[in-house]
Amino acid sequence: MEISTVDMKRCTLFRLSGRIDGSVAPELGSQLRAVTDAGKYKIVVNMRDVTYASSACLRELIGAWKTCRRWNRGDLRLAEINPNVDKVLDLTGLKNQFMIFPTEAEAVGSF
Repeated sequence: MEISTVDMKRCTLFRLSGRIDGSVAPELGSQLRAVTDAGKYKIVVNMRDVTYASSACLRELIGAWKTCRRWNRGDLRLAEINPNVDKVLDLTGLKNQFMIFPTEAEAVGSF
């Protein structure tokens, strides 16, 4: 798994790639927490290059999503979902919970 973070004017952009399973999901969670601990609650996660997302990955995304939305501070939005990850989100019912955008620019512009 590779994570790159870009601080933008409107939000913080995470670009993820590779497999996100139980062994690397805690690293994703710690980077998401570092951003929210710094007081930034508007996050876009680009998952175009993610080939596999385990339940541990979903748990970290949900935790960050809840933190961002608490007290109406912000939101965590997903962009460019890989078809494999899209199936997982659909099966778990999370596709209706997260705001999902077809492009990174639309997700960033939604803030």
